Amino acid sequence: MKRTFLSAVVLAGALALAGCAGSEEPTPQDTSAVADPGSGEATTHNDADVMFAQMMIPHHEQAVVMADAVLAKDGTNPEVTELATEIKAAQAPEIEQLGQWLDTWGAERTSEHAGHAGMSGMMSEEDLQALDAATAPESDRLFLEQMIAHHRGAVEMAQEEAEEGRDASAVEMAQTIVDTQSSEIEAMENLLASM
Repeated sequence: MKRTFLSAVVLAGALALAGCAGSEEPTPQDTSAVADPGSGEATTHNDADVMFAQMMIPHHEQAVVMADAVLAKDGTNPEVTELATEIKAAQAPEIEQLGQWLDTWGAERTSEHAGHAGMSGMMSEEDLQALDAATAPESDRLFLEQMIAHHRGAVEMAQEEAEEGRDASAVEMAQTIVDTQSSEIEAMENLLASM
């Protein structure tokens, strides 16, 4: 009986060691499982999710700057004012959410990919200065032209996240960006054509 008990203990120990030897920690570039502070559930993210958040923050921040520039002007077309207000209202909370995800994932808020030159649709300093200096109705036209290009860049980045991202919430936000900003592009093109 002692021999049977000892054999069972040795066998259990060997199985436990074999189980430990077979498990590997996921590498940071593959996936990471972390607890979602809001739900207590484990979420999985990948590099595409991190890059999406790191790049979309400055992209959205610039859209808010552009919206503020046109909203500060006298004589702005009411439809342009409404559109700029909607853009600002949608993107400001998304900036906050993207930053929270990066914090949760243990990722920096910026990366080498977050430079303006590397992002589709970003306006140059000269573009922003031209918008700031313009007066209505020229500022209306300039805002619409710049924001159409800016939105196209955001849609491109969001489509990439929707296809390659792993975090369900980030992928959902990306799809919302694709849908919302595609509709706004169409509305801006129609408004521009009517000027």
